[in-house]
Amino acid sequence: MKYSKIEWTEATWNPSTGCNKVSAGCKNCYAETMAKRLQAMGAPGYENGFEFTLMPERLEMPLKIKKPTKFFVNSMSDLFHEKMPFDFLDQVFQVIERTPQHSYQILTKREQILQDYCQQRKMPDNVWLGVSVESAKTKHRIDVLRDIPARIRFLSIEPLIAEVGELDLRGIHWVIVGGESGPKARPMRPEWATKVQKQCAEQNVAFFFKQWGAWGADGVKRSKKANGRLFLGREWNEEPAAKLVQ
Repeated sequence: MKYSKIEWTEATWNPSTGCNKVSAGCKNCYAETMAKRLQAMGAPGYENGFEFTLMPERLEMPLKIKKPTKFFVNSMSDLFHEKMPFDFLDQVFQVIERTPQHSYQILTKREQILQDYCQQRKMPDNVWLGVSVESAKTKHRIDVLRDIPARIRFLSIEPLIAEVGELDLRGIHWVIVGGESGPKARPMRPEWATKVQKQCAEQNVAFFFKQWGAWGADGVKRSKKANGRLFLGREWNEEPAAKLVQ
C-alpha cells in the first residue's frame, strides 16, 4: 500500500522535523510551508513550526509495519542536520537494521556531516543513500556520496533550477529529476532535464522523472497536476538495481 504522495516512495518516516536553508534549492522549501500549515492546525509534532526538533516518540514507527515498505526518511527535515546528535542518529539506524524487510531512502544536502558520520559507521544494506543536486554549484555533493559505501546511491536533481552540466555518475545507481512546484516556483527548462536523462542512459543509471512542477514543458505556468509527468513522450519510473557495492 502506498501512503505517500511522493512519486518515488511509498511512505515517510520523520524521526525529526524542521530545517534551515543551505543552498539555492531550499529557497521555496515545500516542507517549510507544510510545517507552518501543520503548526497553525495544531498538528502534533509541529508545535515548533519549522524549527529543528527531535521526535523520539516516532523512532519505533517502522517496527509496527510488517509489510515490506519503501520509506523516505525525513521528508520534513534533513537527517544530517547540524543540530542532529549522532547518538540519536545511531538510534535511527538501529531501527533501520532491525527492519530488514523495509527499504529506507535517505536524502541530504549536508554531505559533509554525512561523511563525518559514516567515517566510523557502516550503512545498513537496506539504506538508499542520496544527495540533492539542484544545479552545477552543488555537484560536489556527488563526489562525497560516491565515496560512502552504500548498497544504492542516488541523486535528487529536484528542483532542477539550472543547468547541471556534465555528470560523473560512477557509483551512482539512480537519478530523480523534477521541476519546482508552488506559487513562487522557478521554471525548469526541458533541455536541462533532457541532458540529465541522456547522461543516465549513457552511463547505465536508472532515471526517474518526478514532475514538471508549476511550469510545463511548453514554458507555461499552470497547476502541477495539469503539467503532469510525461517527459520525452512517456513516464519515466525506472528504479535502481539492488546490487551490493563491490
